[in-house]
Amino acid sequence: MWKVSLSDVKVGANYRAVCLGQSKKSFIAKLSIVVEEADESNFWIEFLMDEDLLPKDNCEPLLKESAELTSIFIASKITAEKKLNR
Repeated sequence: MWKVSLSDVKVGANYRAVCLGQSKKSFIAKLSIVVEEADESNFWIEFLMDEDLLPKDNCEPLLKESAELTSIFIASKITAEKKLNR
């Protein structure tokens, strides 16, 4: 359970670092880390559900929100990369 909390905290901490990015390349690099950490959160939530360690009713809303945030971070990264390559 602590793995989920840790990965969620890492997403938040790394996103704060994204906001402090000094250049477009730095922004993209740090956002890549956020995407990885968000995906790790998805993994741990799915793991808890698959192993029946937590009730699925509790995990499904978390998984949905986590997946939505991951999609937002990925879309932001793609947009930033396109702008960098203009």
